[in-house]
Amino acid sequence: VQLQASGGGLVQPGGSLRLSCAASGFTMDYYAIGWFRQAPGKEREGVSCISSSDDITYYTDSVKGRFTISRDNAKNTVYLQMNRLKPEDTAVYYCATPVDCVGVIYDPNYNGAGNWGRGTQVTVSS
Repeated sequence: VQLQASGGGLVQPGGSLRLSCAASGFTMDYYAIGWFRQAPGKEREGVSCISSSDDITYYTDSVKGRFTISRDNAKNTVYLQMNRLKPEDTAVYYCATPVDCVGVIYDPNYNGAGNWGRGTQVTVSS
């Protein structure tokens, strides 16, 4: 089981990025997938999650209306479209599975993810 996050980079405030989480060794659509981020000096934070069976999506309050999570089963990939980026979105972003989406978003101490991908750096700066 391997996950690989990609798509990060340097973007100006107000800009957009699309992160990808590609999987190998298993079929993603059977599992809930979570996106997390960790900024320097801060705790890891659950950002978004997509459920396994019915693709219900979850977002932490600070990204609602700006970020969109989706999956492409044919490509075995989950995406995080990030629009109207802010400097406070700067962090290393990770994807993980399997997860409990309610825990990802509502439990600040959630540590139940089974597999983690390597992170991708997102920097929002002018």
